[in-house]
Amino acid sequence: MLNLLFGKRKTPAEMLRENKRRLDKSIRELERERTQLQNQEKKLIAEIKKMAKQNQMSAVKVMAKDLIRTRHSITKFYQLKSQLQGVSLRMQTLKSTQAMSDAMKGVTKAMAVMNRQLNMPQLQKIMMEFERQNEKMEMTTEVMGDAIDDAFEGEGEEEETEELVSQVLDEIGCNLDADLVSAPSAAAPVAAPAQREPQLESAEGGV
Repeated sequence: MLNLLFGKRKTPAEMLRENKRRLDKSIRELERERTQLQNQEKKLIAEIKKMAKQNQMSAVKVMAKDLIRTRHSITKFYQLKSQLQGVSLRMQTLKSTQAMSDAMKGVTKAMAVMNRQLNMPQLQKIMMEFERQNEKMEMTTEVMGDAIDDAFEGEGEEEETEELVSQVLDEIGCNLDADLVSAPSAAAPVAAPAQREPQLESAEGGV
């Protein structure tokens, strides 16, 4: 009902934005007035020079007073503009602060909702279950890794063993061939006792 009678109530952000718009408009108007005064100042200076050349000192004095007032007005416009810009800056700061406050309010509400929905006992139970399953998985992974390592290690040992046996047999085969080549020259002196045995038999027959 009150909204229908007096209009919709404005939020602080809308009020700040509206007042900021008004201040900017006032600053532009002051700037326009100051520009007009500066143009008037130039004209007065030209008129004063002209009247001084014509030796009309009374008119020069009157216009000099106008020039002084004009310059004072220009200085005041500068001061007003500076003050309005300061107020506009403070309003902008308030607007930023309001925006930050609204953001923090929203975050606070979201955090409150999350905290209400969060079930700590259930969360602790989930974390304990996760830790248990994680440990179980680590143990399973370790056992599987050891089994795989053992399997690959056995295959590697068998291959190395076969390779070593083949190498040894090859070396033995080479040594046997070398012995066979050198066997006749080494066996010649051994045949001498076999030749003496018939002589002994013949000697015994003589007896």
